Amino acid sequence: MSGSSDRSVREASAPPIGYRSAAPADREAVEAMDDSFTTDRIYEVVADGRGFALRERGVEPPLVKVFPEDPEDAEDFEDFEDAGEGTGGAGDGEGPGGSHVEVAVAGDEVCGFVACAIEEWHSRLVVRRIAVAPAHRGRGIGAALMERACAYGRRAGARTAWLEVTNVNAPAIRAYRRMGFELCGLDTTFYRGTASEGETALFMSRELDNR
Repeated sequence: MSGSSDRSVREASAPPIGYRSAAPADREAVEAMDDSFTTDRIYEVVADGRGFALRERGVEPPLVKVFPEDPEDAEDFEDFEDAGEGTGGAGDGEGPGGSHVEVAVAGDEVCGFVACAIEEWHSRLVVRRIAVAPAHRGRGIGAALMERACAYGRRAGARTAWLEVTNVNAPAIRAYRRMGFELCGLDTTFYRGTASEGETALFMSRELDNR
């Protein structure tokens, strides 16, 4: 009870969360965002020669995952810088390359973000990355950011939302399922030659209601 009570007190005293489209000035906070996680459960991919299945299993000690730096993560904000203020791109979270970034803000602090883009040839919203700072997790920020990303996709005419997640990120997989995403595919070789080699990429999608 004391832990729950302490958490309630912290949340009551925390500044309210606001949401807005990102601006070039948010780049430093977004790039510094800690998106690591700890989990005592993972999803194991089981293959039988005719198909694949996911099986949740425990891990001891708990797995601590720190994502390696990805040069592509900076591309969203490079688009913003190329566009500049007042061009109709940077001011509304969208760069000329089609990237779109939304941020969650607690007071003056950027505490979460989602980066996404539209693949026009098949009307799909791709959620490139979503993260919430550890001190602000468990407050529904990730779900709110995802809804803003999906709303952007609907406005752009996207029919589905799609994302990729590693099989060891059980907390994210459970969260995405609560957000309406379902498993739609996997790739056992996706991370080969990277710091995440040995993990399996899971692909999840969600229908977008454009009515």
